[in-house]
Amino acid sequence: MRGPLNVARPPQGYPVLFQAGSSETGREVAARFAEGVFTPQHTLEGAQEFYRDLEGRMAGYGRPTEALKIMPGLNATVGRTKEELGNFDLSGYDPDGPLPDVPESRYALPSLTSTRNIVRWAREEGLTIRQIYERFAGARGQRTLIGLPVEIVDEMEKWFCSYGLDGFLIHPSHLPGGLNDFVELVVPELQNRRLFRSEYEGTTLRENLGLQRPENRYAAASH
Repeated sequence: MRGPLNVARPPQGYPVLFQAGSSETGREVAARFAEGVFTPQHTLEGAQEFYRDLEGRMAGYGRPTEALKIMPGLNATVGRTKEELGNFDLSGYDPDGPLPDVPESRYALPSLTSTRNIVRWAREEGLTIRQIYERFAGARGQRTLIGLPVEIVDEMEKWFCSYGLDGFLIHPSHLPGGLNDFVELVVPELQNRRLFRSEYEGTTLRENLGLQRPENRYAAASH
C-alpha cells in the first residue's frame, strides 16, 4: 500500500502548486504542471477514472505519478452517537415542496439551536426544501459523508485503498465545530488503522505530502 493519505494544511516554505477542477483543460494543466489537484468526486468509479486519466497524462509529460497528489473535497459530518446525527430523512419528500413537520425529538443534538432557526426561517419565509439546502448547505459541491467515526473512515479507507485518491481536502460544514469534530473523532480512527500520521514528517507542506523539491532551472550547473 502507498504511504499514509494526505489532508491539506497551509503551505510553508517552498510553495506547492495546486490546480482545482476536473475539466479537460484543468486535467491537462494538472498533469503537466501541478503537484496537487483539488477535484469534486462523488463516486468511487468516477474518482478512479479521474486518477487513471491523470496518471496517463502525466506519463505523456515524463512525470512520475508520485509527483502529483489527487485530493478530492470531503465534507464529513461526524457524530459520537447516532442520536447526535439526527434521524429524519428528507429524501422521500419533493425538494420543491415545503419542509414537513419534524418533531424536535428527531433533530441532531449538536445542532439543535441551528436546526430550530432553519425550521423557523423556512416557515416564516415559505422556503422549499431545495431553497433551504441551497441557502444552508455547507459542502460547496463536494462529497458529503454523515456517520460515526468508524463509518466515515471506512469510506475514506475504501477510496484510498482502491486508488481513487491520494488524500482529502476537508470541507467542514461549519467552523470551528465541524473541523474540531473531525480532528477529535475521525483522525484518531485513521491513526489506529495506520492511514494517517501521528507526527509530521517535516516542517513544510511539501515534505509532509512526500513531494520532491523541484530543481532550480536557474541554478548554474556544476562542473
